[in-house]
Amino acid sequence: MTTEQAPFVLGGPLRRDRSVSRYRSFLPAAAIAVIVALPLRGLFLATGSSMEEGFMLVFPERLRRGDLPNLDFLHLYGPFSLHVLAGWYSLLGTTLHVERWFGLLQHLAVIAGALCLARAWGRAVALVAGMVVTFLLLTPIGLAALAWEGGVALATWAVIAAVRALHVDGPSRARCAIASGILTGAALGFRPDLVLALGLSVVLTVGVVLLRNVSDRQRLRGWFIAGLGVGLLPVVVHVVLAGPAAVWRGMVIEPVVHLRPGRQLPRPPTLGELDGALQGMSEGPLDAPWWGVPSLGASSQIWLWFWVVITVAVVVPLVAWRRFRHPVLLAGSMLGLGMLPQALQRPDSTHLAWGSAVSFALLPCLVAEWRQRRTPAPRFSSTLMWCAAPVLVLLLVVAPYFTLRPWVFHSRVTVGQKQGGHVVTRDDRWFTFGNDALRRASQPAIDTLDDLSSPGERLFVGPADLRRTIYNDVAFYHLFPELEPATYFIEMDPGLADREGSRLAADIASADWVLLTNFWTGWYEPNASVEFGSDESNRVVAEQFCLVGSYEDALVLLYRKCATGDGVDPSTIGIGVERRADFEREFARRGPDG
Repeated sequence: MTTEQAPFVLGGPLRRDRSVSRYRSFLPAAAIAVIVALPLRGLFLATGSSMEEGFMLVFPERLRRGDLPNLDFLHLYGPFSLHVLAGWYSLLGTTLHVERWFGLLQHLAVIAGALCLARAWGRAVALVAGMVVTFLLLTPIGLAALAWEGGVALATWAVIAAVRALHVDGPSRARCAIASGILTGAALGFRPDLVLALGLSVVLTVGVVLLRNVSDRQRLRGWFIAGLGVGLLPVVVHVVLAGPAAVWRGMVIEPVVHLRPGRQLPRPPTLGELDGALQGMSEGPLDAPWWGVPSLGASSQIWLWFWVVITVAVVVPLVAWRRFRHPVLLAGSMLGLGMLPQALQRPDSTHLAWGSAVSFALLPCLVAEWRQRRTPAPRFSSTLMWCAAPVLVLLLVVAPYFTLRPWVFHSRVTVGQKQGGHVVTRDDRWFTFGNDALRRASQPAIDTLDDLSSPGERLFVGPADLRRTIYNDVAFYHLFPELEPATYFIEMDPGLADREGSRLAADIASADWVLLTNFWTGWYEPNASVEFGSDESNRVVAEQFCLVGSYEDALVLLYRKCATGDGVDPSTIGIGVERRADFEREFARRGPDG
């Protein structure tokens, strides 16, 4: 195969086959563009994840104002994604749409990476690989600009650059090795927990195994290390500014030691019941289209998907190593294997999709490699049929509720057949909640706080029962950028904010305003989040704050700092009592171990 005929990842030009018409050459990308475009308007109108999407709006603004993650506010991931988003917002403004445009770019970078890897086996395989990544990541997770998608995109292109470095000569080889190092460092700056995936793929598979037969391997390693140093500069600067102790606590101790017991889910997932609280809440709004194929229930799909994810992540690199030794298949599948812990640590649909996207994208490549060795020149239609078969099984049989169904739902929102998120607004800022009751409770609370508050005052947002900090509606901070967040725990997690001896109560005492929600009071998961923590924060609210308003039977509570407090414990008001009773009944039925 000449350089002109080789795929880009193996040293060829971006458009390698000059004998194929331009339209056929770009067929995979065009088809994926259509699949992405159909639900796009619906995704921009979709319900936001009020904590995760909220903090990707709030944290970069805190960074721009001089606050540092791990030191001034809790942040469990790498700092680089916040720096990139801060630059993005400084150019385009801080709005939900601007944030989602960045999230879309991250998703497209992952999809493009899958297309580039799979193009080594031709247009048909690239089309199938791009489709599976699109259905796994785009619509089930939405367009939130989370650090994981950005980290995976950078890691995928780090693998592409590393493999390409083995197949080009001269200055191009140095450029690819340096680029791979920079991308590897940047990916770790987004998500340090990608270290295993990048270590297995770029460092071990490419840097040790595949590099053995390259004559100038020492120079290649030197170029890669130089690039890695450049890519890690944002992390190094962050460690210097925030301090090693704060970074160690915020990026290692808090997420690994304190958080894990309150977020992990059973392995394997429970048959007959959905373990994840957010998973159970999201089942209601989505219709289940009829595919013409009988489907399992939602919890059974999660259970089956869990085992399929493990099987594919292990089998693809094993077969690639034992039978084929194809450099793209080896390096890419090791990246997928290294992402498996993301799926296993909390096996709900989101984490299963996150942890399996690369492995599933390479499954049709494995089938194509087997086919090409049996049939040297297979036809496009034959390759498409063979490679699409395992993907169709995934989409139609294993997990249709979490792949095709969200795509159909958001496509229907696009054309006006379904309602998107329920919008709350303040000036030019807005956010989308999941149902109209949340909107009806939130909008008057926002309006009241807007009327009564003054710039520079301190706002605390949290759950109504502060003994269980299981989630938080960070989006309210986004709507009030002129108010200072009164707490380190802008993001709230069980085992962190509600831990005995945490600074949460002192943070609340420093606030001028307290906005609490009962959106999540009935949250039940079979993990440590069921345990009640310190009651000190509830007492501070009762003793130092006066209730200004209770909205929609206490779905939202607004308090103001006052001289003596009115003694109103937020955990004992309105719907919070009913939701806590529901939680306690579920706890009694299933027990703390599920």
